[in-house]
Parts: sequence; C-alpha cells; structure tokens
Amino acid sequence: MGPENDTHLSGFLLLGISEDPRLQPVLFGLFLSMYLITVLGNLLIILAVTSDPHLHTPMYFFLANLSFVDVCFTSTTVPKMLLNIQTHSQAITYEECITQTHFFVLFSGLDIFLLTVMAYDRFVAICHPLHYSVIMNPWLCGWLVLGSWLINITDSLLQSLMVLRLSFCSHLEITHFFCELNQVVHLACSDTFLNDVVIYFGVMLLVCFPLAGILYSYSKIVSSIRAISSAEGKYKAFSTCASHLSVVSLFYCTVLGVYLSSAVTQNSHSIAIASVMYSVVTPMLNPFIYSLRNKDIKSALKRLYI
Repeated sequence: MGPENDTHLSGFLLLGISEDPRLQPVLFGLFLSMYLITVLGNLLIILAVTSDPHLHTPMYFFLANLSFVDVCFTSTTVPKMLLNIQTHSQAITYEECITQTHFFVLFSGLDIFLLTVMAYDRFVAICHPLHYSVIMNPWLCGWLVLGSWLINITDSLLQSLMVLRLSFCSHLEITHFFCELNQVVHLACSDTFLNDVVIYFGVMLLVCFPLAGILYSYSKIVSSIRAISSAEGKYKAFSTCASHLSVVSLFYCTVLGVYLSSAVTQNSHSIAIASVMYSVVTPMLNPFIYSLRNKDIKSALKRLYI
C-alpha cells in the first residue's frame, strides 16, 4: 500500500512496555502508584516553597519550577498509558500522538534547562557568595525561567511542525508507551532527512550544551570547595548542591543510558523499559531527594502540617 497523507491518518498503535495480558494489571497498578506519588510529591514541594517566606530564594524558586515541569512531564505520557491499559486498547489518534510528542519534547527540554539554571545558581552561591544576592536578583531569575520556556516552546513547535510535513503508511506500530519523536519520524513513508537534521541539532543545542554548562559549573564548584581550609566549611558548601547533583546525575545517567543503548541494540521494548527511568522514575524521586537531603524543605513541610 502506498503512502497515505497524514491528514487522513486514523492513528498509531502504542505497543507499550509489554503486550502480555497477564502483566497489564501489574503495570497499571505500578504506573498509577508512581504517577500519584510524582504528582503529590512535587505539588508538596511547590506548596512548601510558595507558603514559606524562608524559601523565597532563587534556589527554591527554580526548584518549584522544576517540580511543576516534572508534574507536566509525567502527565504527558502516563495518563494515556493508563487509559490504554484500562480500556485494553493500544490506539492513539494522529492528533493525540503529535500533541504528546510536542509536550514531551517541551517538558523534557525544560527539565534539562532548569537543571542547568540550578547548576549556575549553585555555582554563583559557592564561587561568588559575596555577590550572590546581586547576581541572582529576581529580575535575572525570572528571565532565566522565561528564557527556558521560550527556547523550548520554539524547539517543540519546530519538531512538531517537522512531523506534520511527513506522510505515513496505513499500519503504524510504535514500540513504546508514548509517541517518542524519533520513532514517530522513522515510521514515515516520506523522506526524513530534514527531520533527522533538525532532531540532531536540537539535541546538540538543547541537551549537549546544557550538559557542558552543568559540568563546567560543577568543575568550578569542586575547585572552590577544595580551596576551603576547614572540613566543616567543605561539608557546608557541598551540602548546598548535593541534592541538585543527585538529581542531575540520575536524570542524565538514565537519559544517556537509554540513547546510547539504542545505538547498539534493536530491542525497542528494552529501550521503552529503560525510558521509564528518566520519564517516570526520576520525576517521582526528585521530591524525595530534595526533601530528605534538605533541612529547609523538611522544616517547611512540617510547618504545613502544624
């Protein structure tokens, strides 16, 4: 059958993590639990930051934004997966798939940018403590968040528009639990060279450059910590960025693991399972990492219950 214009395309099939009917109730319960924990945990972080005047600082302003993005990030994929399991369906319409791709690219990019901004915040706090309040003023913090949104909205719109120009065949199976951009593009019957170029440059500009910025910030932070003479001073300086470093390591290690493994394996189901780590597990663990390792957050959460 020849190519069919995408405007007449009925939809795609999301094969999910497993097609075994016996595993579907287990997967539903597992992902529902993780989703509810993610939403509740991140909303508690937002509530704690907004309600406690002691947390009205740049670091916690960025953390509240990261928590909001994590809720949106997980909500882009998990509810549709749960609905498909509950209704015993694998279908997703063409419009839903493009919309899901758009928001997944948007919120995953925002996650990366906010982690980079938070690394810069820790760099200024540790390497230039006397100038911290001047450099990290409310105007700059607002523009850093707004700039992150504008850049990633532009990128996600461009990626979505590039997909809209493609023509697809009639039978389309995505071996994933969501419409992953690269898989959607390579299901097209038409030429995808331009799409591949745009995806490649998007990854270079919006993933690799932020990672380089994070690594540079932490190289300077480590140098500054090593220069501190007292052990207590070193511990105090390290503790201010320990939570963020844990989140960065978890997110980037899982993302790089997924996409490096995809280059050497053709097992798409294994890649889908690995993708759960950065798209579902990491947003769920972020509130625990920040609350368990941060006295200010724990104190604010306790005051919410008093």
